[in-house]
Amino acid sequence: MKKFLLLFLFVASQIVSKADEGMWLPLLITQNYDAMQRMGLKLTPEQIYSINNSSMKDAIVHFGGGCTAEIISANGLLLTNHHCGYDAIASLSKVSQNYLANGFMATSTEQELPAPGLSVKFLSRMEDVTDRVNKYLGDAYGKNVETKFEEIAKEITKAANENGTYESDVKSFYGGNKYYLFVYQRFTDIRLVSAPPENLGKFGGDTDNWMWPRHTCDFSMFRVYCNNENKPAAYSKNNRPYIPKHHLPVSLKGVKDNDYAMIMGYPGRTTRYLTSYGVDLAINVSNPAIVKIRDKRLSIMREEMEKDPEVDLMYASSYASIANYWKYFIGQTEQLKNLNILAQKEKEESEFSRWGANTKNYGKLMGDYQKAYAAYTPYAKHQTYYREAIMASSVTRLAAMFESMEKALDAEVSADSINTLCKRLKNGQAITLKNMNVNLDKKVFAALNLLFYQDVPKAQHPDVFGKVVFAKFGSDDWQETFDAYADYVYNKTALLDTSRFAELCNADNIEELLDDPAVVHALSVVKNYKTYYEPKINEFNYEMFELNRAYQGALLEKNGNKQMYPDANSTMRLTYGKVNSYSPKDAVFFNYYTMADGLLQKYKAGDKEFDLQPKVVDLLKNKDYGAYADRDLGGLVTCFITTNDITGGNSGSPVINGNGELIGCAFDGNWEAMSGDVAFDKRYKRTICADIRYILWVVDKVLDGRKLIDEMTVRY
Repeated sequence: MKKFLLLFLFVASQIVSKADEGMWLPLLITQNYDAMQRMGLKLTPEQIYSINNSSMKDAIVHFGGGCTAEIISANGLLLTNHHCGYDAIASLSKVSQNYLANGFMATSTEQELPAPGLSVKFLSRMEDVTDRVNKYLGDAYGKNVETKFEEIAKEITKAANENGTYESDVKSFYGGNKYYLFVYQRFTDIRLVSAPPENLGKFGGDTDNWMWPRHTCDFSMFRVYCNNENKPAAYSKNNRPYIPKHHLPVSLKGVKDNDYAMIMGYPGRTTRYLTSYGVDLAINVSNPAIVKIRDKRLSIMREEMEKDPEVDLMYASSYASIANYWKYFIGQTEQLKNLNILAQKEKEESEFSRWGANTKNYGKLMGDYQKAYAAYTPYAKHQTYYREAIMASSVTRLAAMFESMEKALDAEVSADSINTLCKRLKNGQAITLKNMNVNLDKKVFAALNLLFYQDVPKAQHPDVFGKVVFAKFGSDDWQETFDAYADYVYNKTALLDTSRFAELCNADNIEELLDDPAVVHALSVVKNYKTYYEPKINEFNYEMFELNRAYQGALLEKNGNKQMYPDANSTMRLTYGKVNSYSPKDAVFFNYYTMADGLLQKYKAGDKEFDLQPKVVDLLKNKDYGAYADRDLGGLVTCFITTNDITGGNSGSPVINGNGELIGCAFDGNWEAMSGDVAFDKRYKRTICADIRYILWVVDKVLDGRKLIDEMTVRY
């Protein structure tokens, strides 16, 4: 009997562990509902996703286009990550009033700060439109699929937008085997309410990023505003806080190992059905190139930012974004190798080919993939260096806008058309100069053009290298050559001189601007890429679409009635799992939670990554945790980990218990499972979450924002 019980428990645990993988469409929640109930869910499917009634989906928003946030009060209060609000907080800061460094708390709605350019989207509904799309696409192939899809998507979304009240999007799933319509309401009057000091919101910096244990209080709070009819409206002092259909109640009960945990949000992109050929390319070409380029770029930025607080604030958000995925690609490459993902993929593909040999000729698919990657690989590095290195310089990006001007002149358009284009260029210049430090940008220009010259095959170089760089600044010292060239471009260009640019950017003088050294450089690299390499890359992408459509369609057929989740594509998903400790390697055990004592253990006064404000240090030393202390553990829990399946875009997502209560805010993944976007690992994958009690402790004790907590529905 004992052996039978142990066997039953083992089998049950395997069923549960498999349920942790997958980013599921909430519309189809009934497919997973039984498994979710077994793990601890107490809600009904209607309470999670409903079109006609208030449900949990009405409290989840797509924040700023790249993150997730959740409504946590009846007055439109939003919770998301600090790193999601980072750009808005930095933009609202000045050196003399640095909300990024010192934190921010609005004590009344009048003190809440409008965040221009920031918006959030609420999902109204989603709908399967596969039959309609496929009927319109017919037998279209390659680029024609893209063209026809855009046509039918435009038709479908136009009907769904209801005279501008909504906006909508048609998205492809399973490599183009399914299509869904998503209908949203977008709110653009979003105001900053609260943010922790940076040394809490980014505690641990690059060192702790993607790592566990973690003690980062990665949160910020905003509020959604609307007109008197509770509808979206442009910013106005007369707008009022939005009254949501649903907001998440907050639980102060805390979490235990094996507690149910559910996450809803907008995961950005996964490639779980990537073939072994794509994995091989990532390990040996793409990822190392991205890491090398970003490493150089970050070192230049760091050096200049440390010299000047104004530069530091100007580039803070950009630096954080570049650094985040610099370390991500290091970790992804390492774990793809450590977890032997290439061999796993090859094994899966061999099995698929054996099955497919007698099924609709699917057995040839892997050979077609191999040929496509073989044709593309010689140009893969060029694409990465063009995007990551050549276009890293702000001056180059501005100068590249002259491509449309050159085409207009070749077409002999009217003077009015030229002046209209000049107006756009002047706007582009104003934005560029506002957000650029010339010395930093010049160093990036020199260093990354040199990297391109060194690492991309010579036969693929733009002609500006031979005709200008080495013709005018030839030297045996390549670094000296590119430094001198950068000095020449930045000293001579009119793009950095507002009055000179205005004088030349018109129908009478535009030809002179086309001879500008920055424009000559940019147009050389752009035309080289778009003439010779972009067509090859596009051809590869169209071929990949067809192969992926066939492969994922075949997998759906092969799997029969077995559930199969689609890759993430910035649409709302639900993932469920458990709070869970783990052991990443022999003799190492990681508990499921961290405590505030760890902040003091890591604390280094004056250190950029591990400093703390004196007030925070005093609160921690005095163990002044108030109502936010964990009764059983006798201290303040800072973060915890779950087995949920998430990726970039889930940042800021709510972590919800079986009763539908907010218990934390997801903000990161762990190092041992950095290959997760390509292959989910059931042993090591963990989601790192800021405990909601830690967040509220900072709001209350550090920022004196008790009023905010009083407007939440708090369950003790």
